[in-house]
Amino acid sequence: MNELKRLLQDLIGLTENEFQTFYNQLEKKEYKAKALVIKEGKSAKYLYFVTSGLFRTFKYIEDKEFTTYFACDKQFITVFDSFIYQTPSHEFLETLEDSIVYKISFESLAQLYKKSPNFEKFGRVLAERNHLCAQQRALTMQTKSAKKKYLDFIKNYDKKIVLRAPQYQIASFLGIAAESLSRIRKEVVIS
Repeated sequence: MNELKRLLQDLIGLTENEFQTFYNQLEKKEYKAKALVIKEGKSAKYLYFVTSGLFRTFKYIEDKEFTTYFACDKQFITVFDSFIYQTPSHEFLETLEDSIVYKISFESLAQLYKKSPNFEKFGRVLAERNHLCAQQRALTMQTKSAKKKYLDFIKNYDKKIVLRAPQYQIASFLGIAAESLSRIRKEVVIS
């Protein structure tokens, strides 16, 4: 919980009292590996702060699985469009390993937004970061070679994700064939 407190203090300048208000809205939850936390067709009711573990979002298109996002320790995750609009999700949220999170409901977060400009700032910062991540990923997918995509991935993503997410999921996330990623990984040394 200290990690979340530090993160929120650094990110938005949350005061001790504001953090306590935020903390009172959280629920601790543990998930086993391969748990479907959010299912396609169901609304994302919670925003999750990952204390420990590894998550991904993915979707199926014509019976083929596409990984769309990864998150691990000290990161937030949900299916953001479903969470923000409270509409049925077009994706799944899955644990890749045993995980511990603190979750906050959409309703609780909406109430916090009304209580303090810092909570509104939290929502804005999350939205901005999510937008920038999606924009950067779209640009990478459209303009970079398979090897450059992977090099960017190992540079910009947490080492835990790089080393522990299954290779076929990373390949799917990068929009390259698993065989191509295997060849690229043989050429690239991860330090």
